[in-house]
Amino acid sequence: MPHIEQHHTHRLGWLRAAVLGANDGIISTASLVVGVAAARATPHNVLVAGVAGLVAGAMSMATGEYVSVSSQADSEQADLAREQEELRTDPLAEQQELADIYVGRGLAPALAMQVAQQLMAHDALGTHAREELGITEAAAANPIQAALASAASFTVGAALPLATILLAPATGLAWTVSLTCLLFLAILGALAAYVGGSGLGQAALRVTFWGALAMGLTAAVGHFFNVAPS
Repeated sequence: MPHIEQHHTHRLGWLRAAVLGANDGIISTASLVVGVAAARATPHNVLVAGVAGLVAGAMSMATGEYVSVSSQADSEQADLAREQEELRTDPLAEQQELADIYVGRGLAPALAMQVAQQLMAHDALGTHAREELGITEAAAANPIQAALASAASFTVGAALPLATILLAPATGLAWTVSLTCLLFLAILGALAAYVGGSGLGQAALRVTFWGALAMGLTAAVGHFFNVAPS
């Protein structure tokens, strides 16, 4: 029977991006609408503020991810170009460098040199990118993909407090949004922990605590700038 192992580390990249975007969407949008609602604004104004927060937040996430990942991609391309030039001008030194890496990982020098020779004969640049630079095809930076994924996950998260505004009664809107979104955050934290193979309770508690803190602070600001007519 083949030995099949199930690992969670291959999910960490997309899981981190999806959870981060959704958490940001819930916390920032819910905090915004709770702050506006605490200032005793009308439900319509609270909804408008929430929609504006969704659009602004999604664009901010997309822009930030695009700029960040584009910078990473530029650095990766520069490193690959430099490595390609070193392979062209001094392949023996690069081969020894690769062998030294394998020696550092526990291979005998002779075997390390044999492995380096065979791998470089198969794909010299790809091998050095992976072993020396830590760049793999799966992990290579993709700015457009990162921007779209971040904007989409933020939008999904931000839609939850907006749906609560539409369905909840106007009385006690700030409390309704707060409690509902804390429940959403707890579920999201537990789901992310389950997919990642870690403890559910700690993850749910962690994200719920920070969400409650954010909404509590914005609610305090809303009470301070009370806009209700005297």
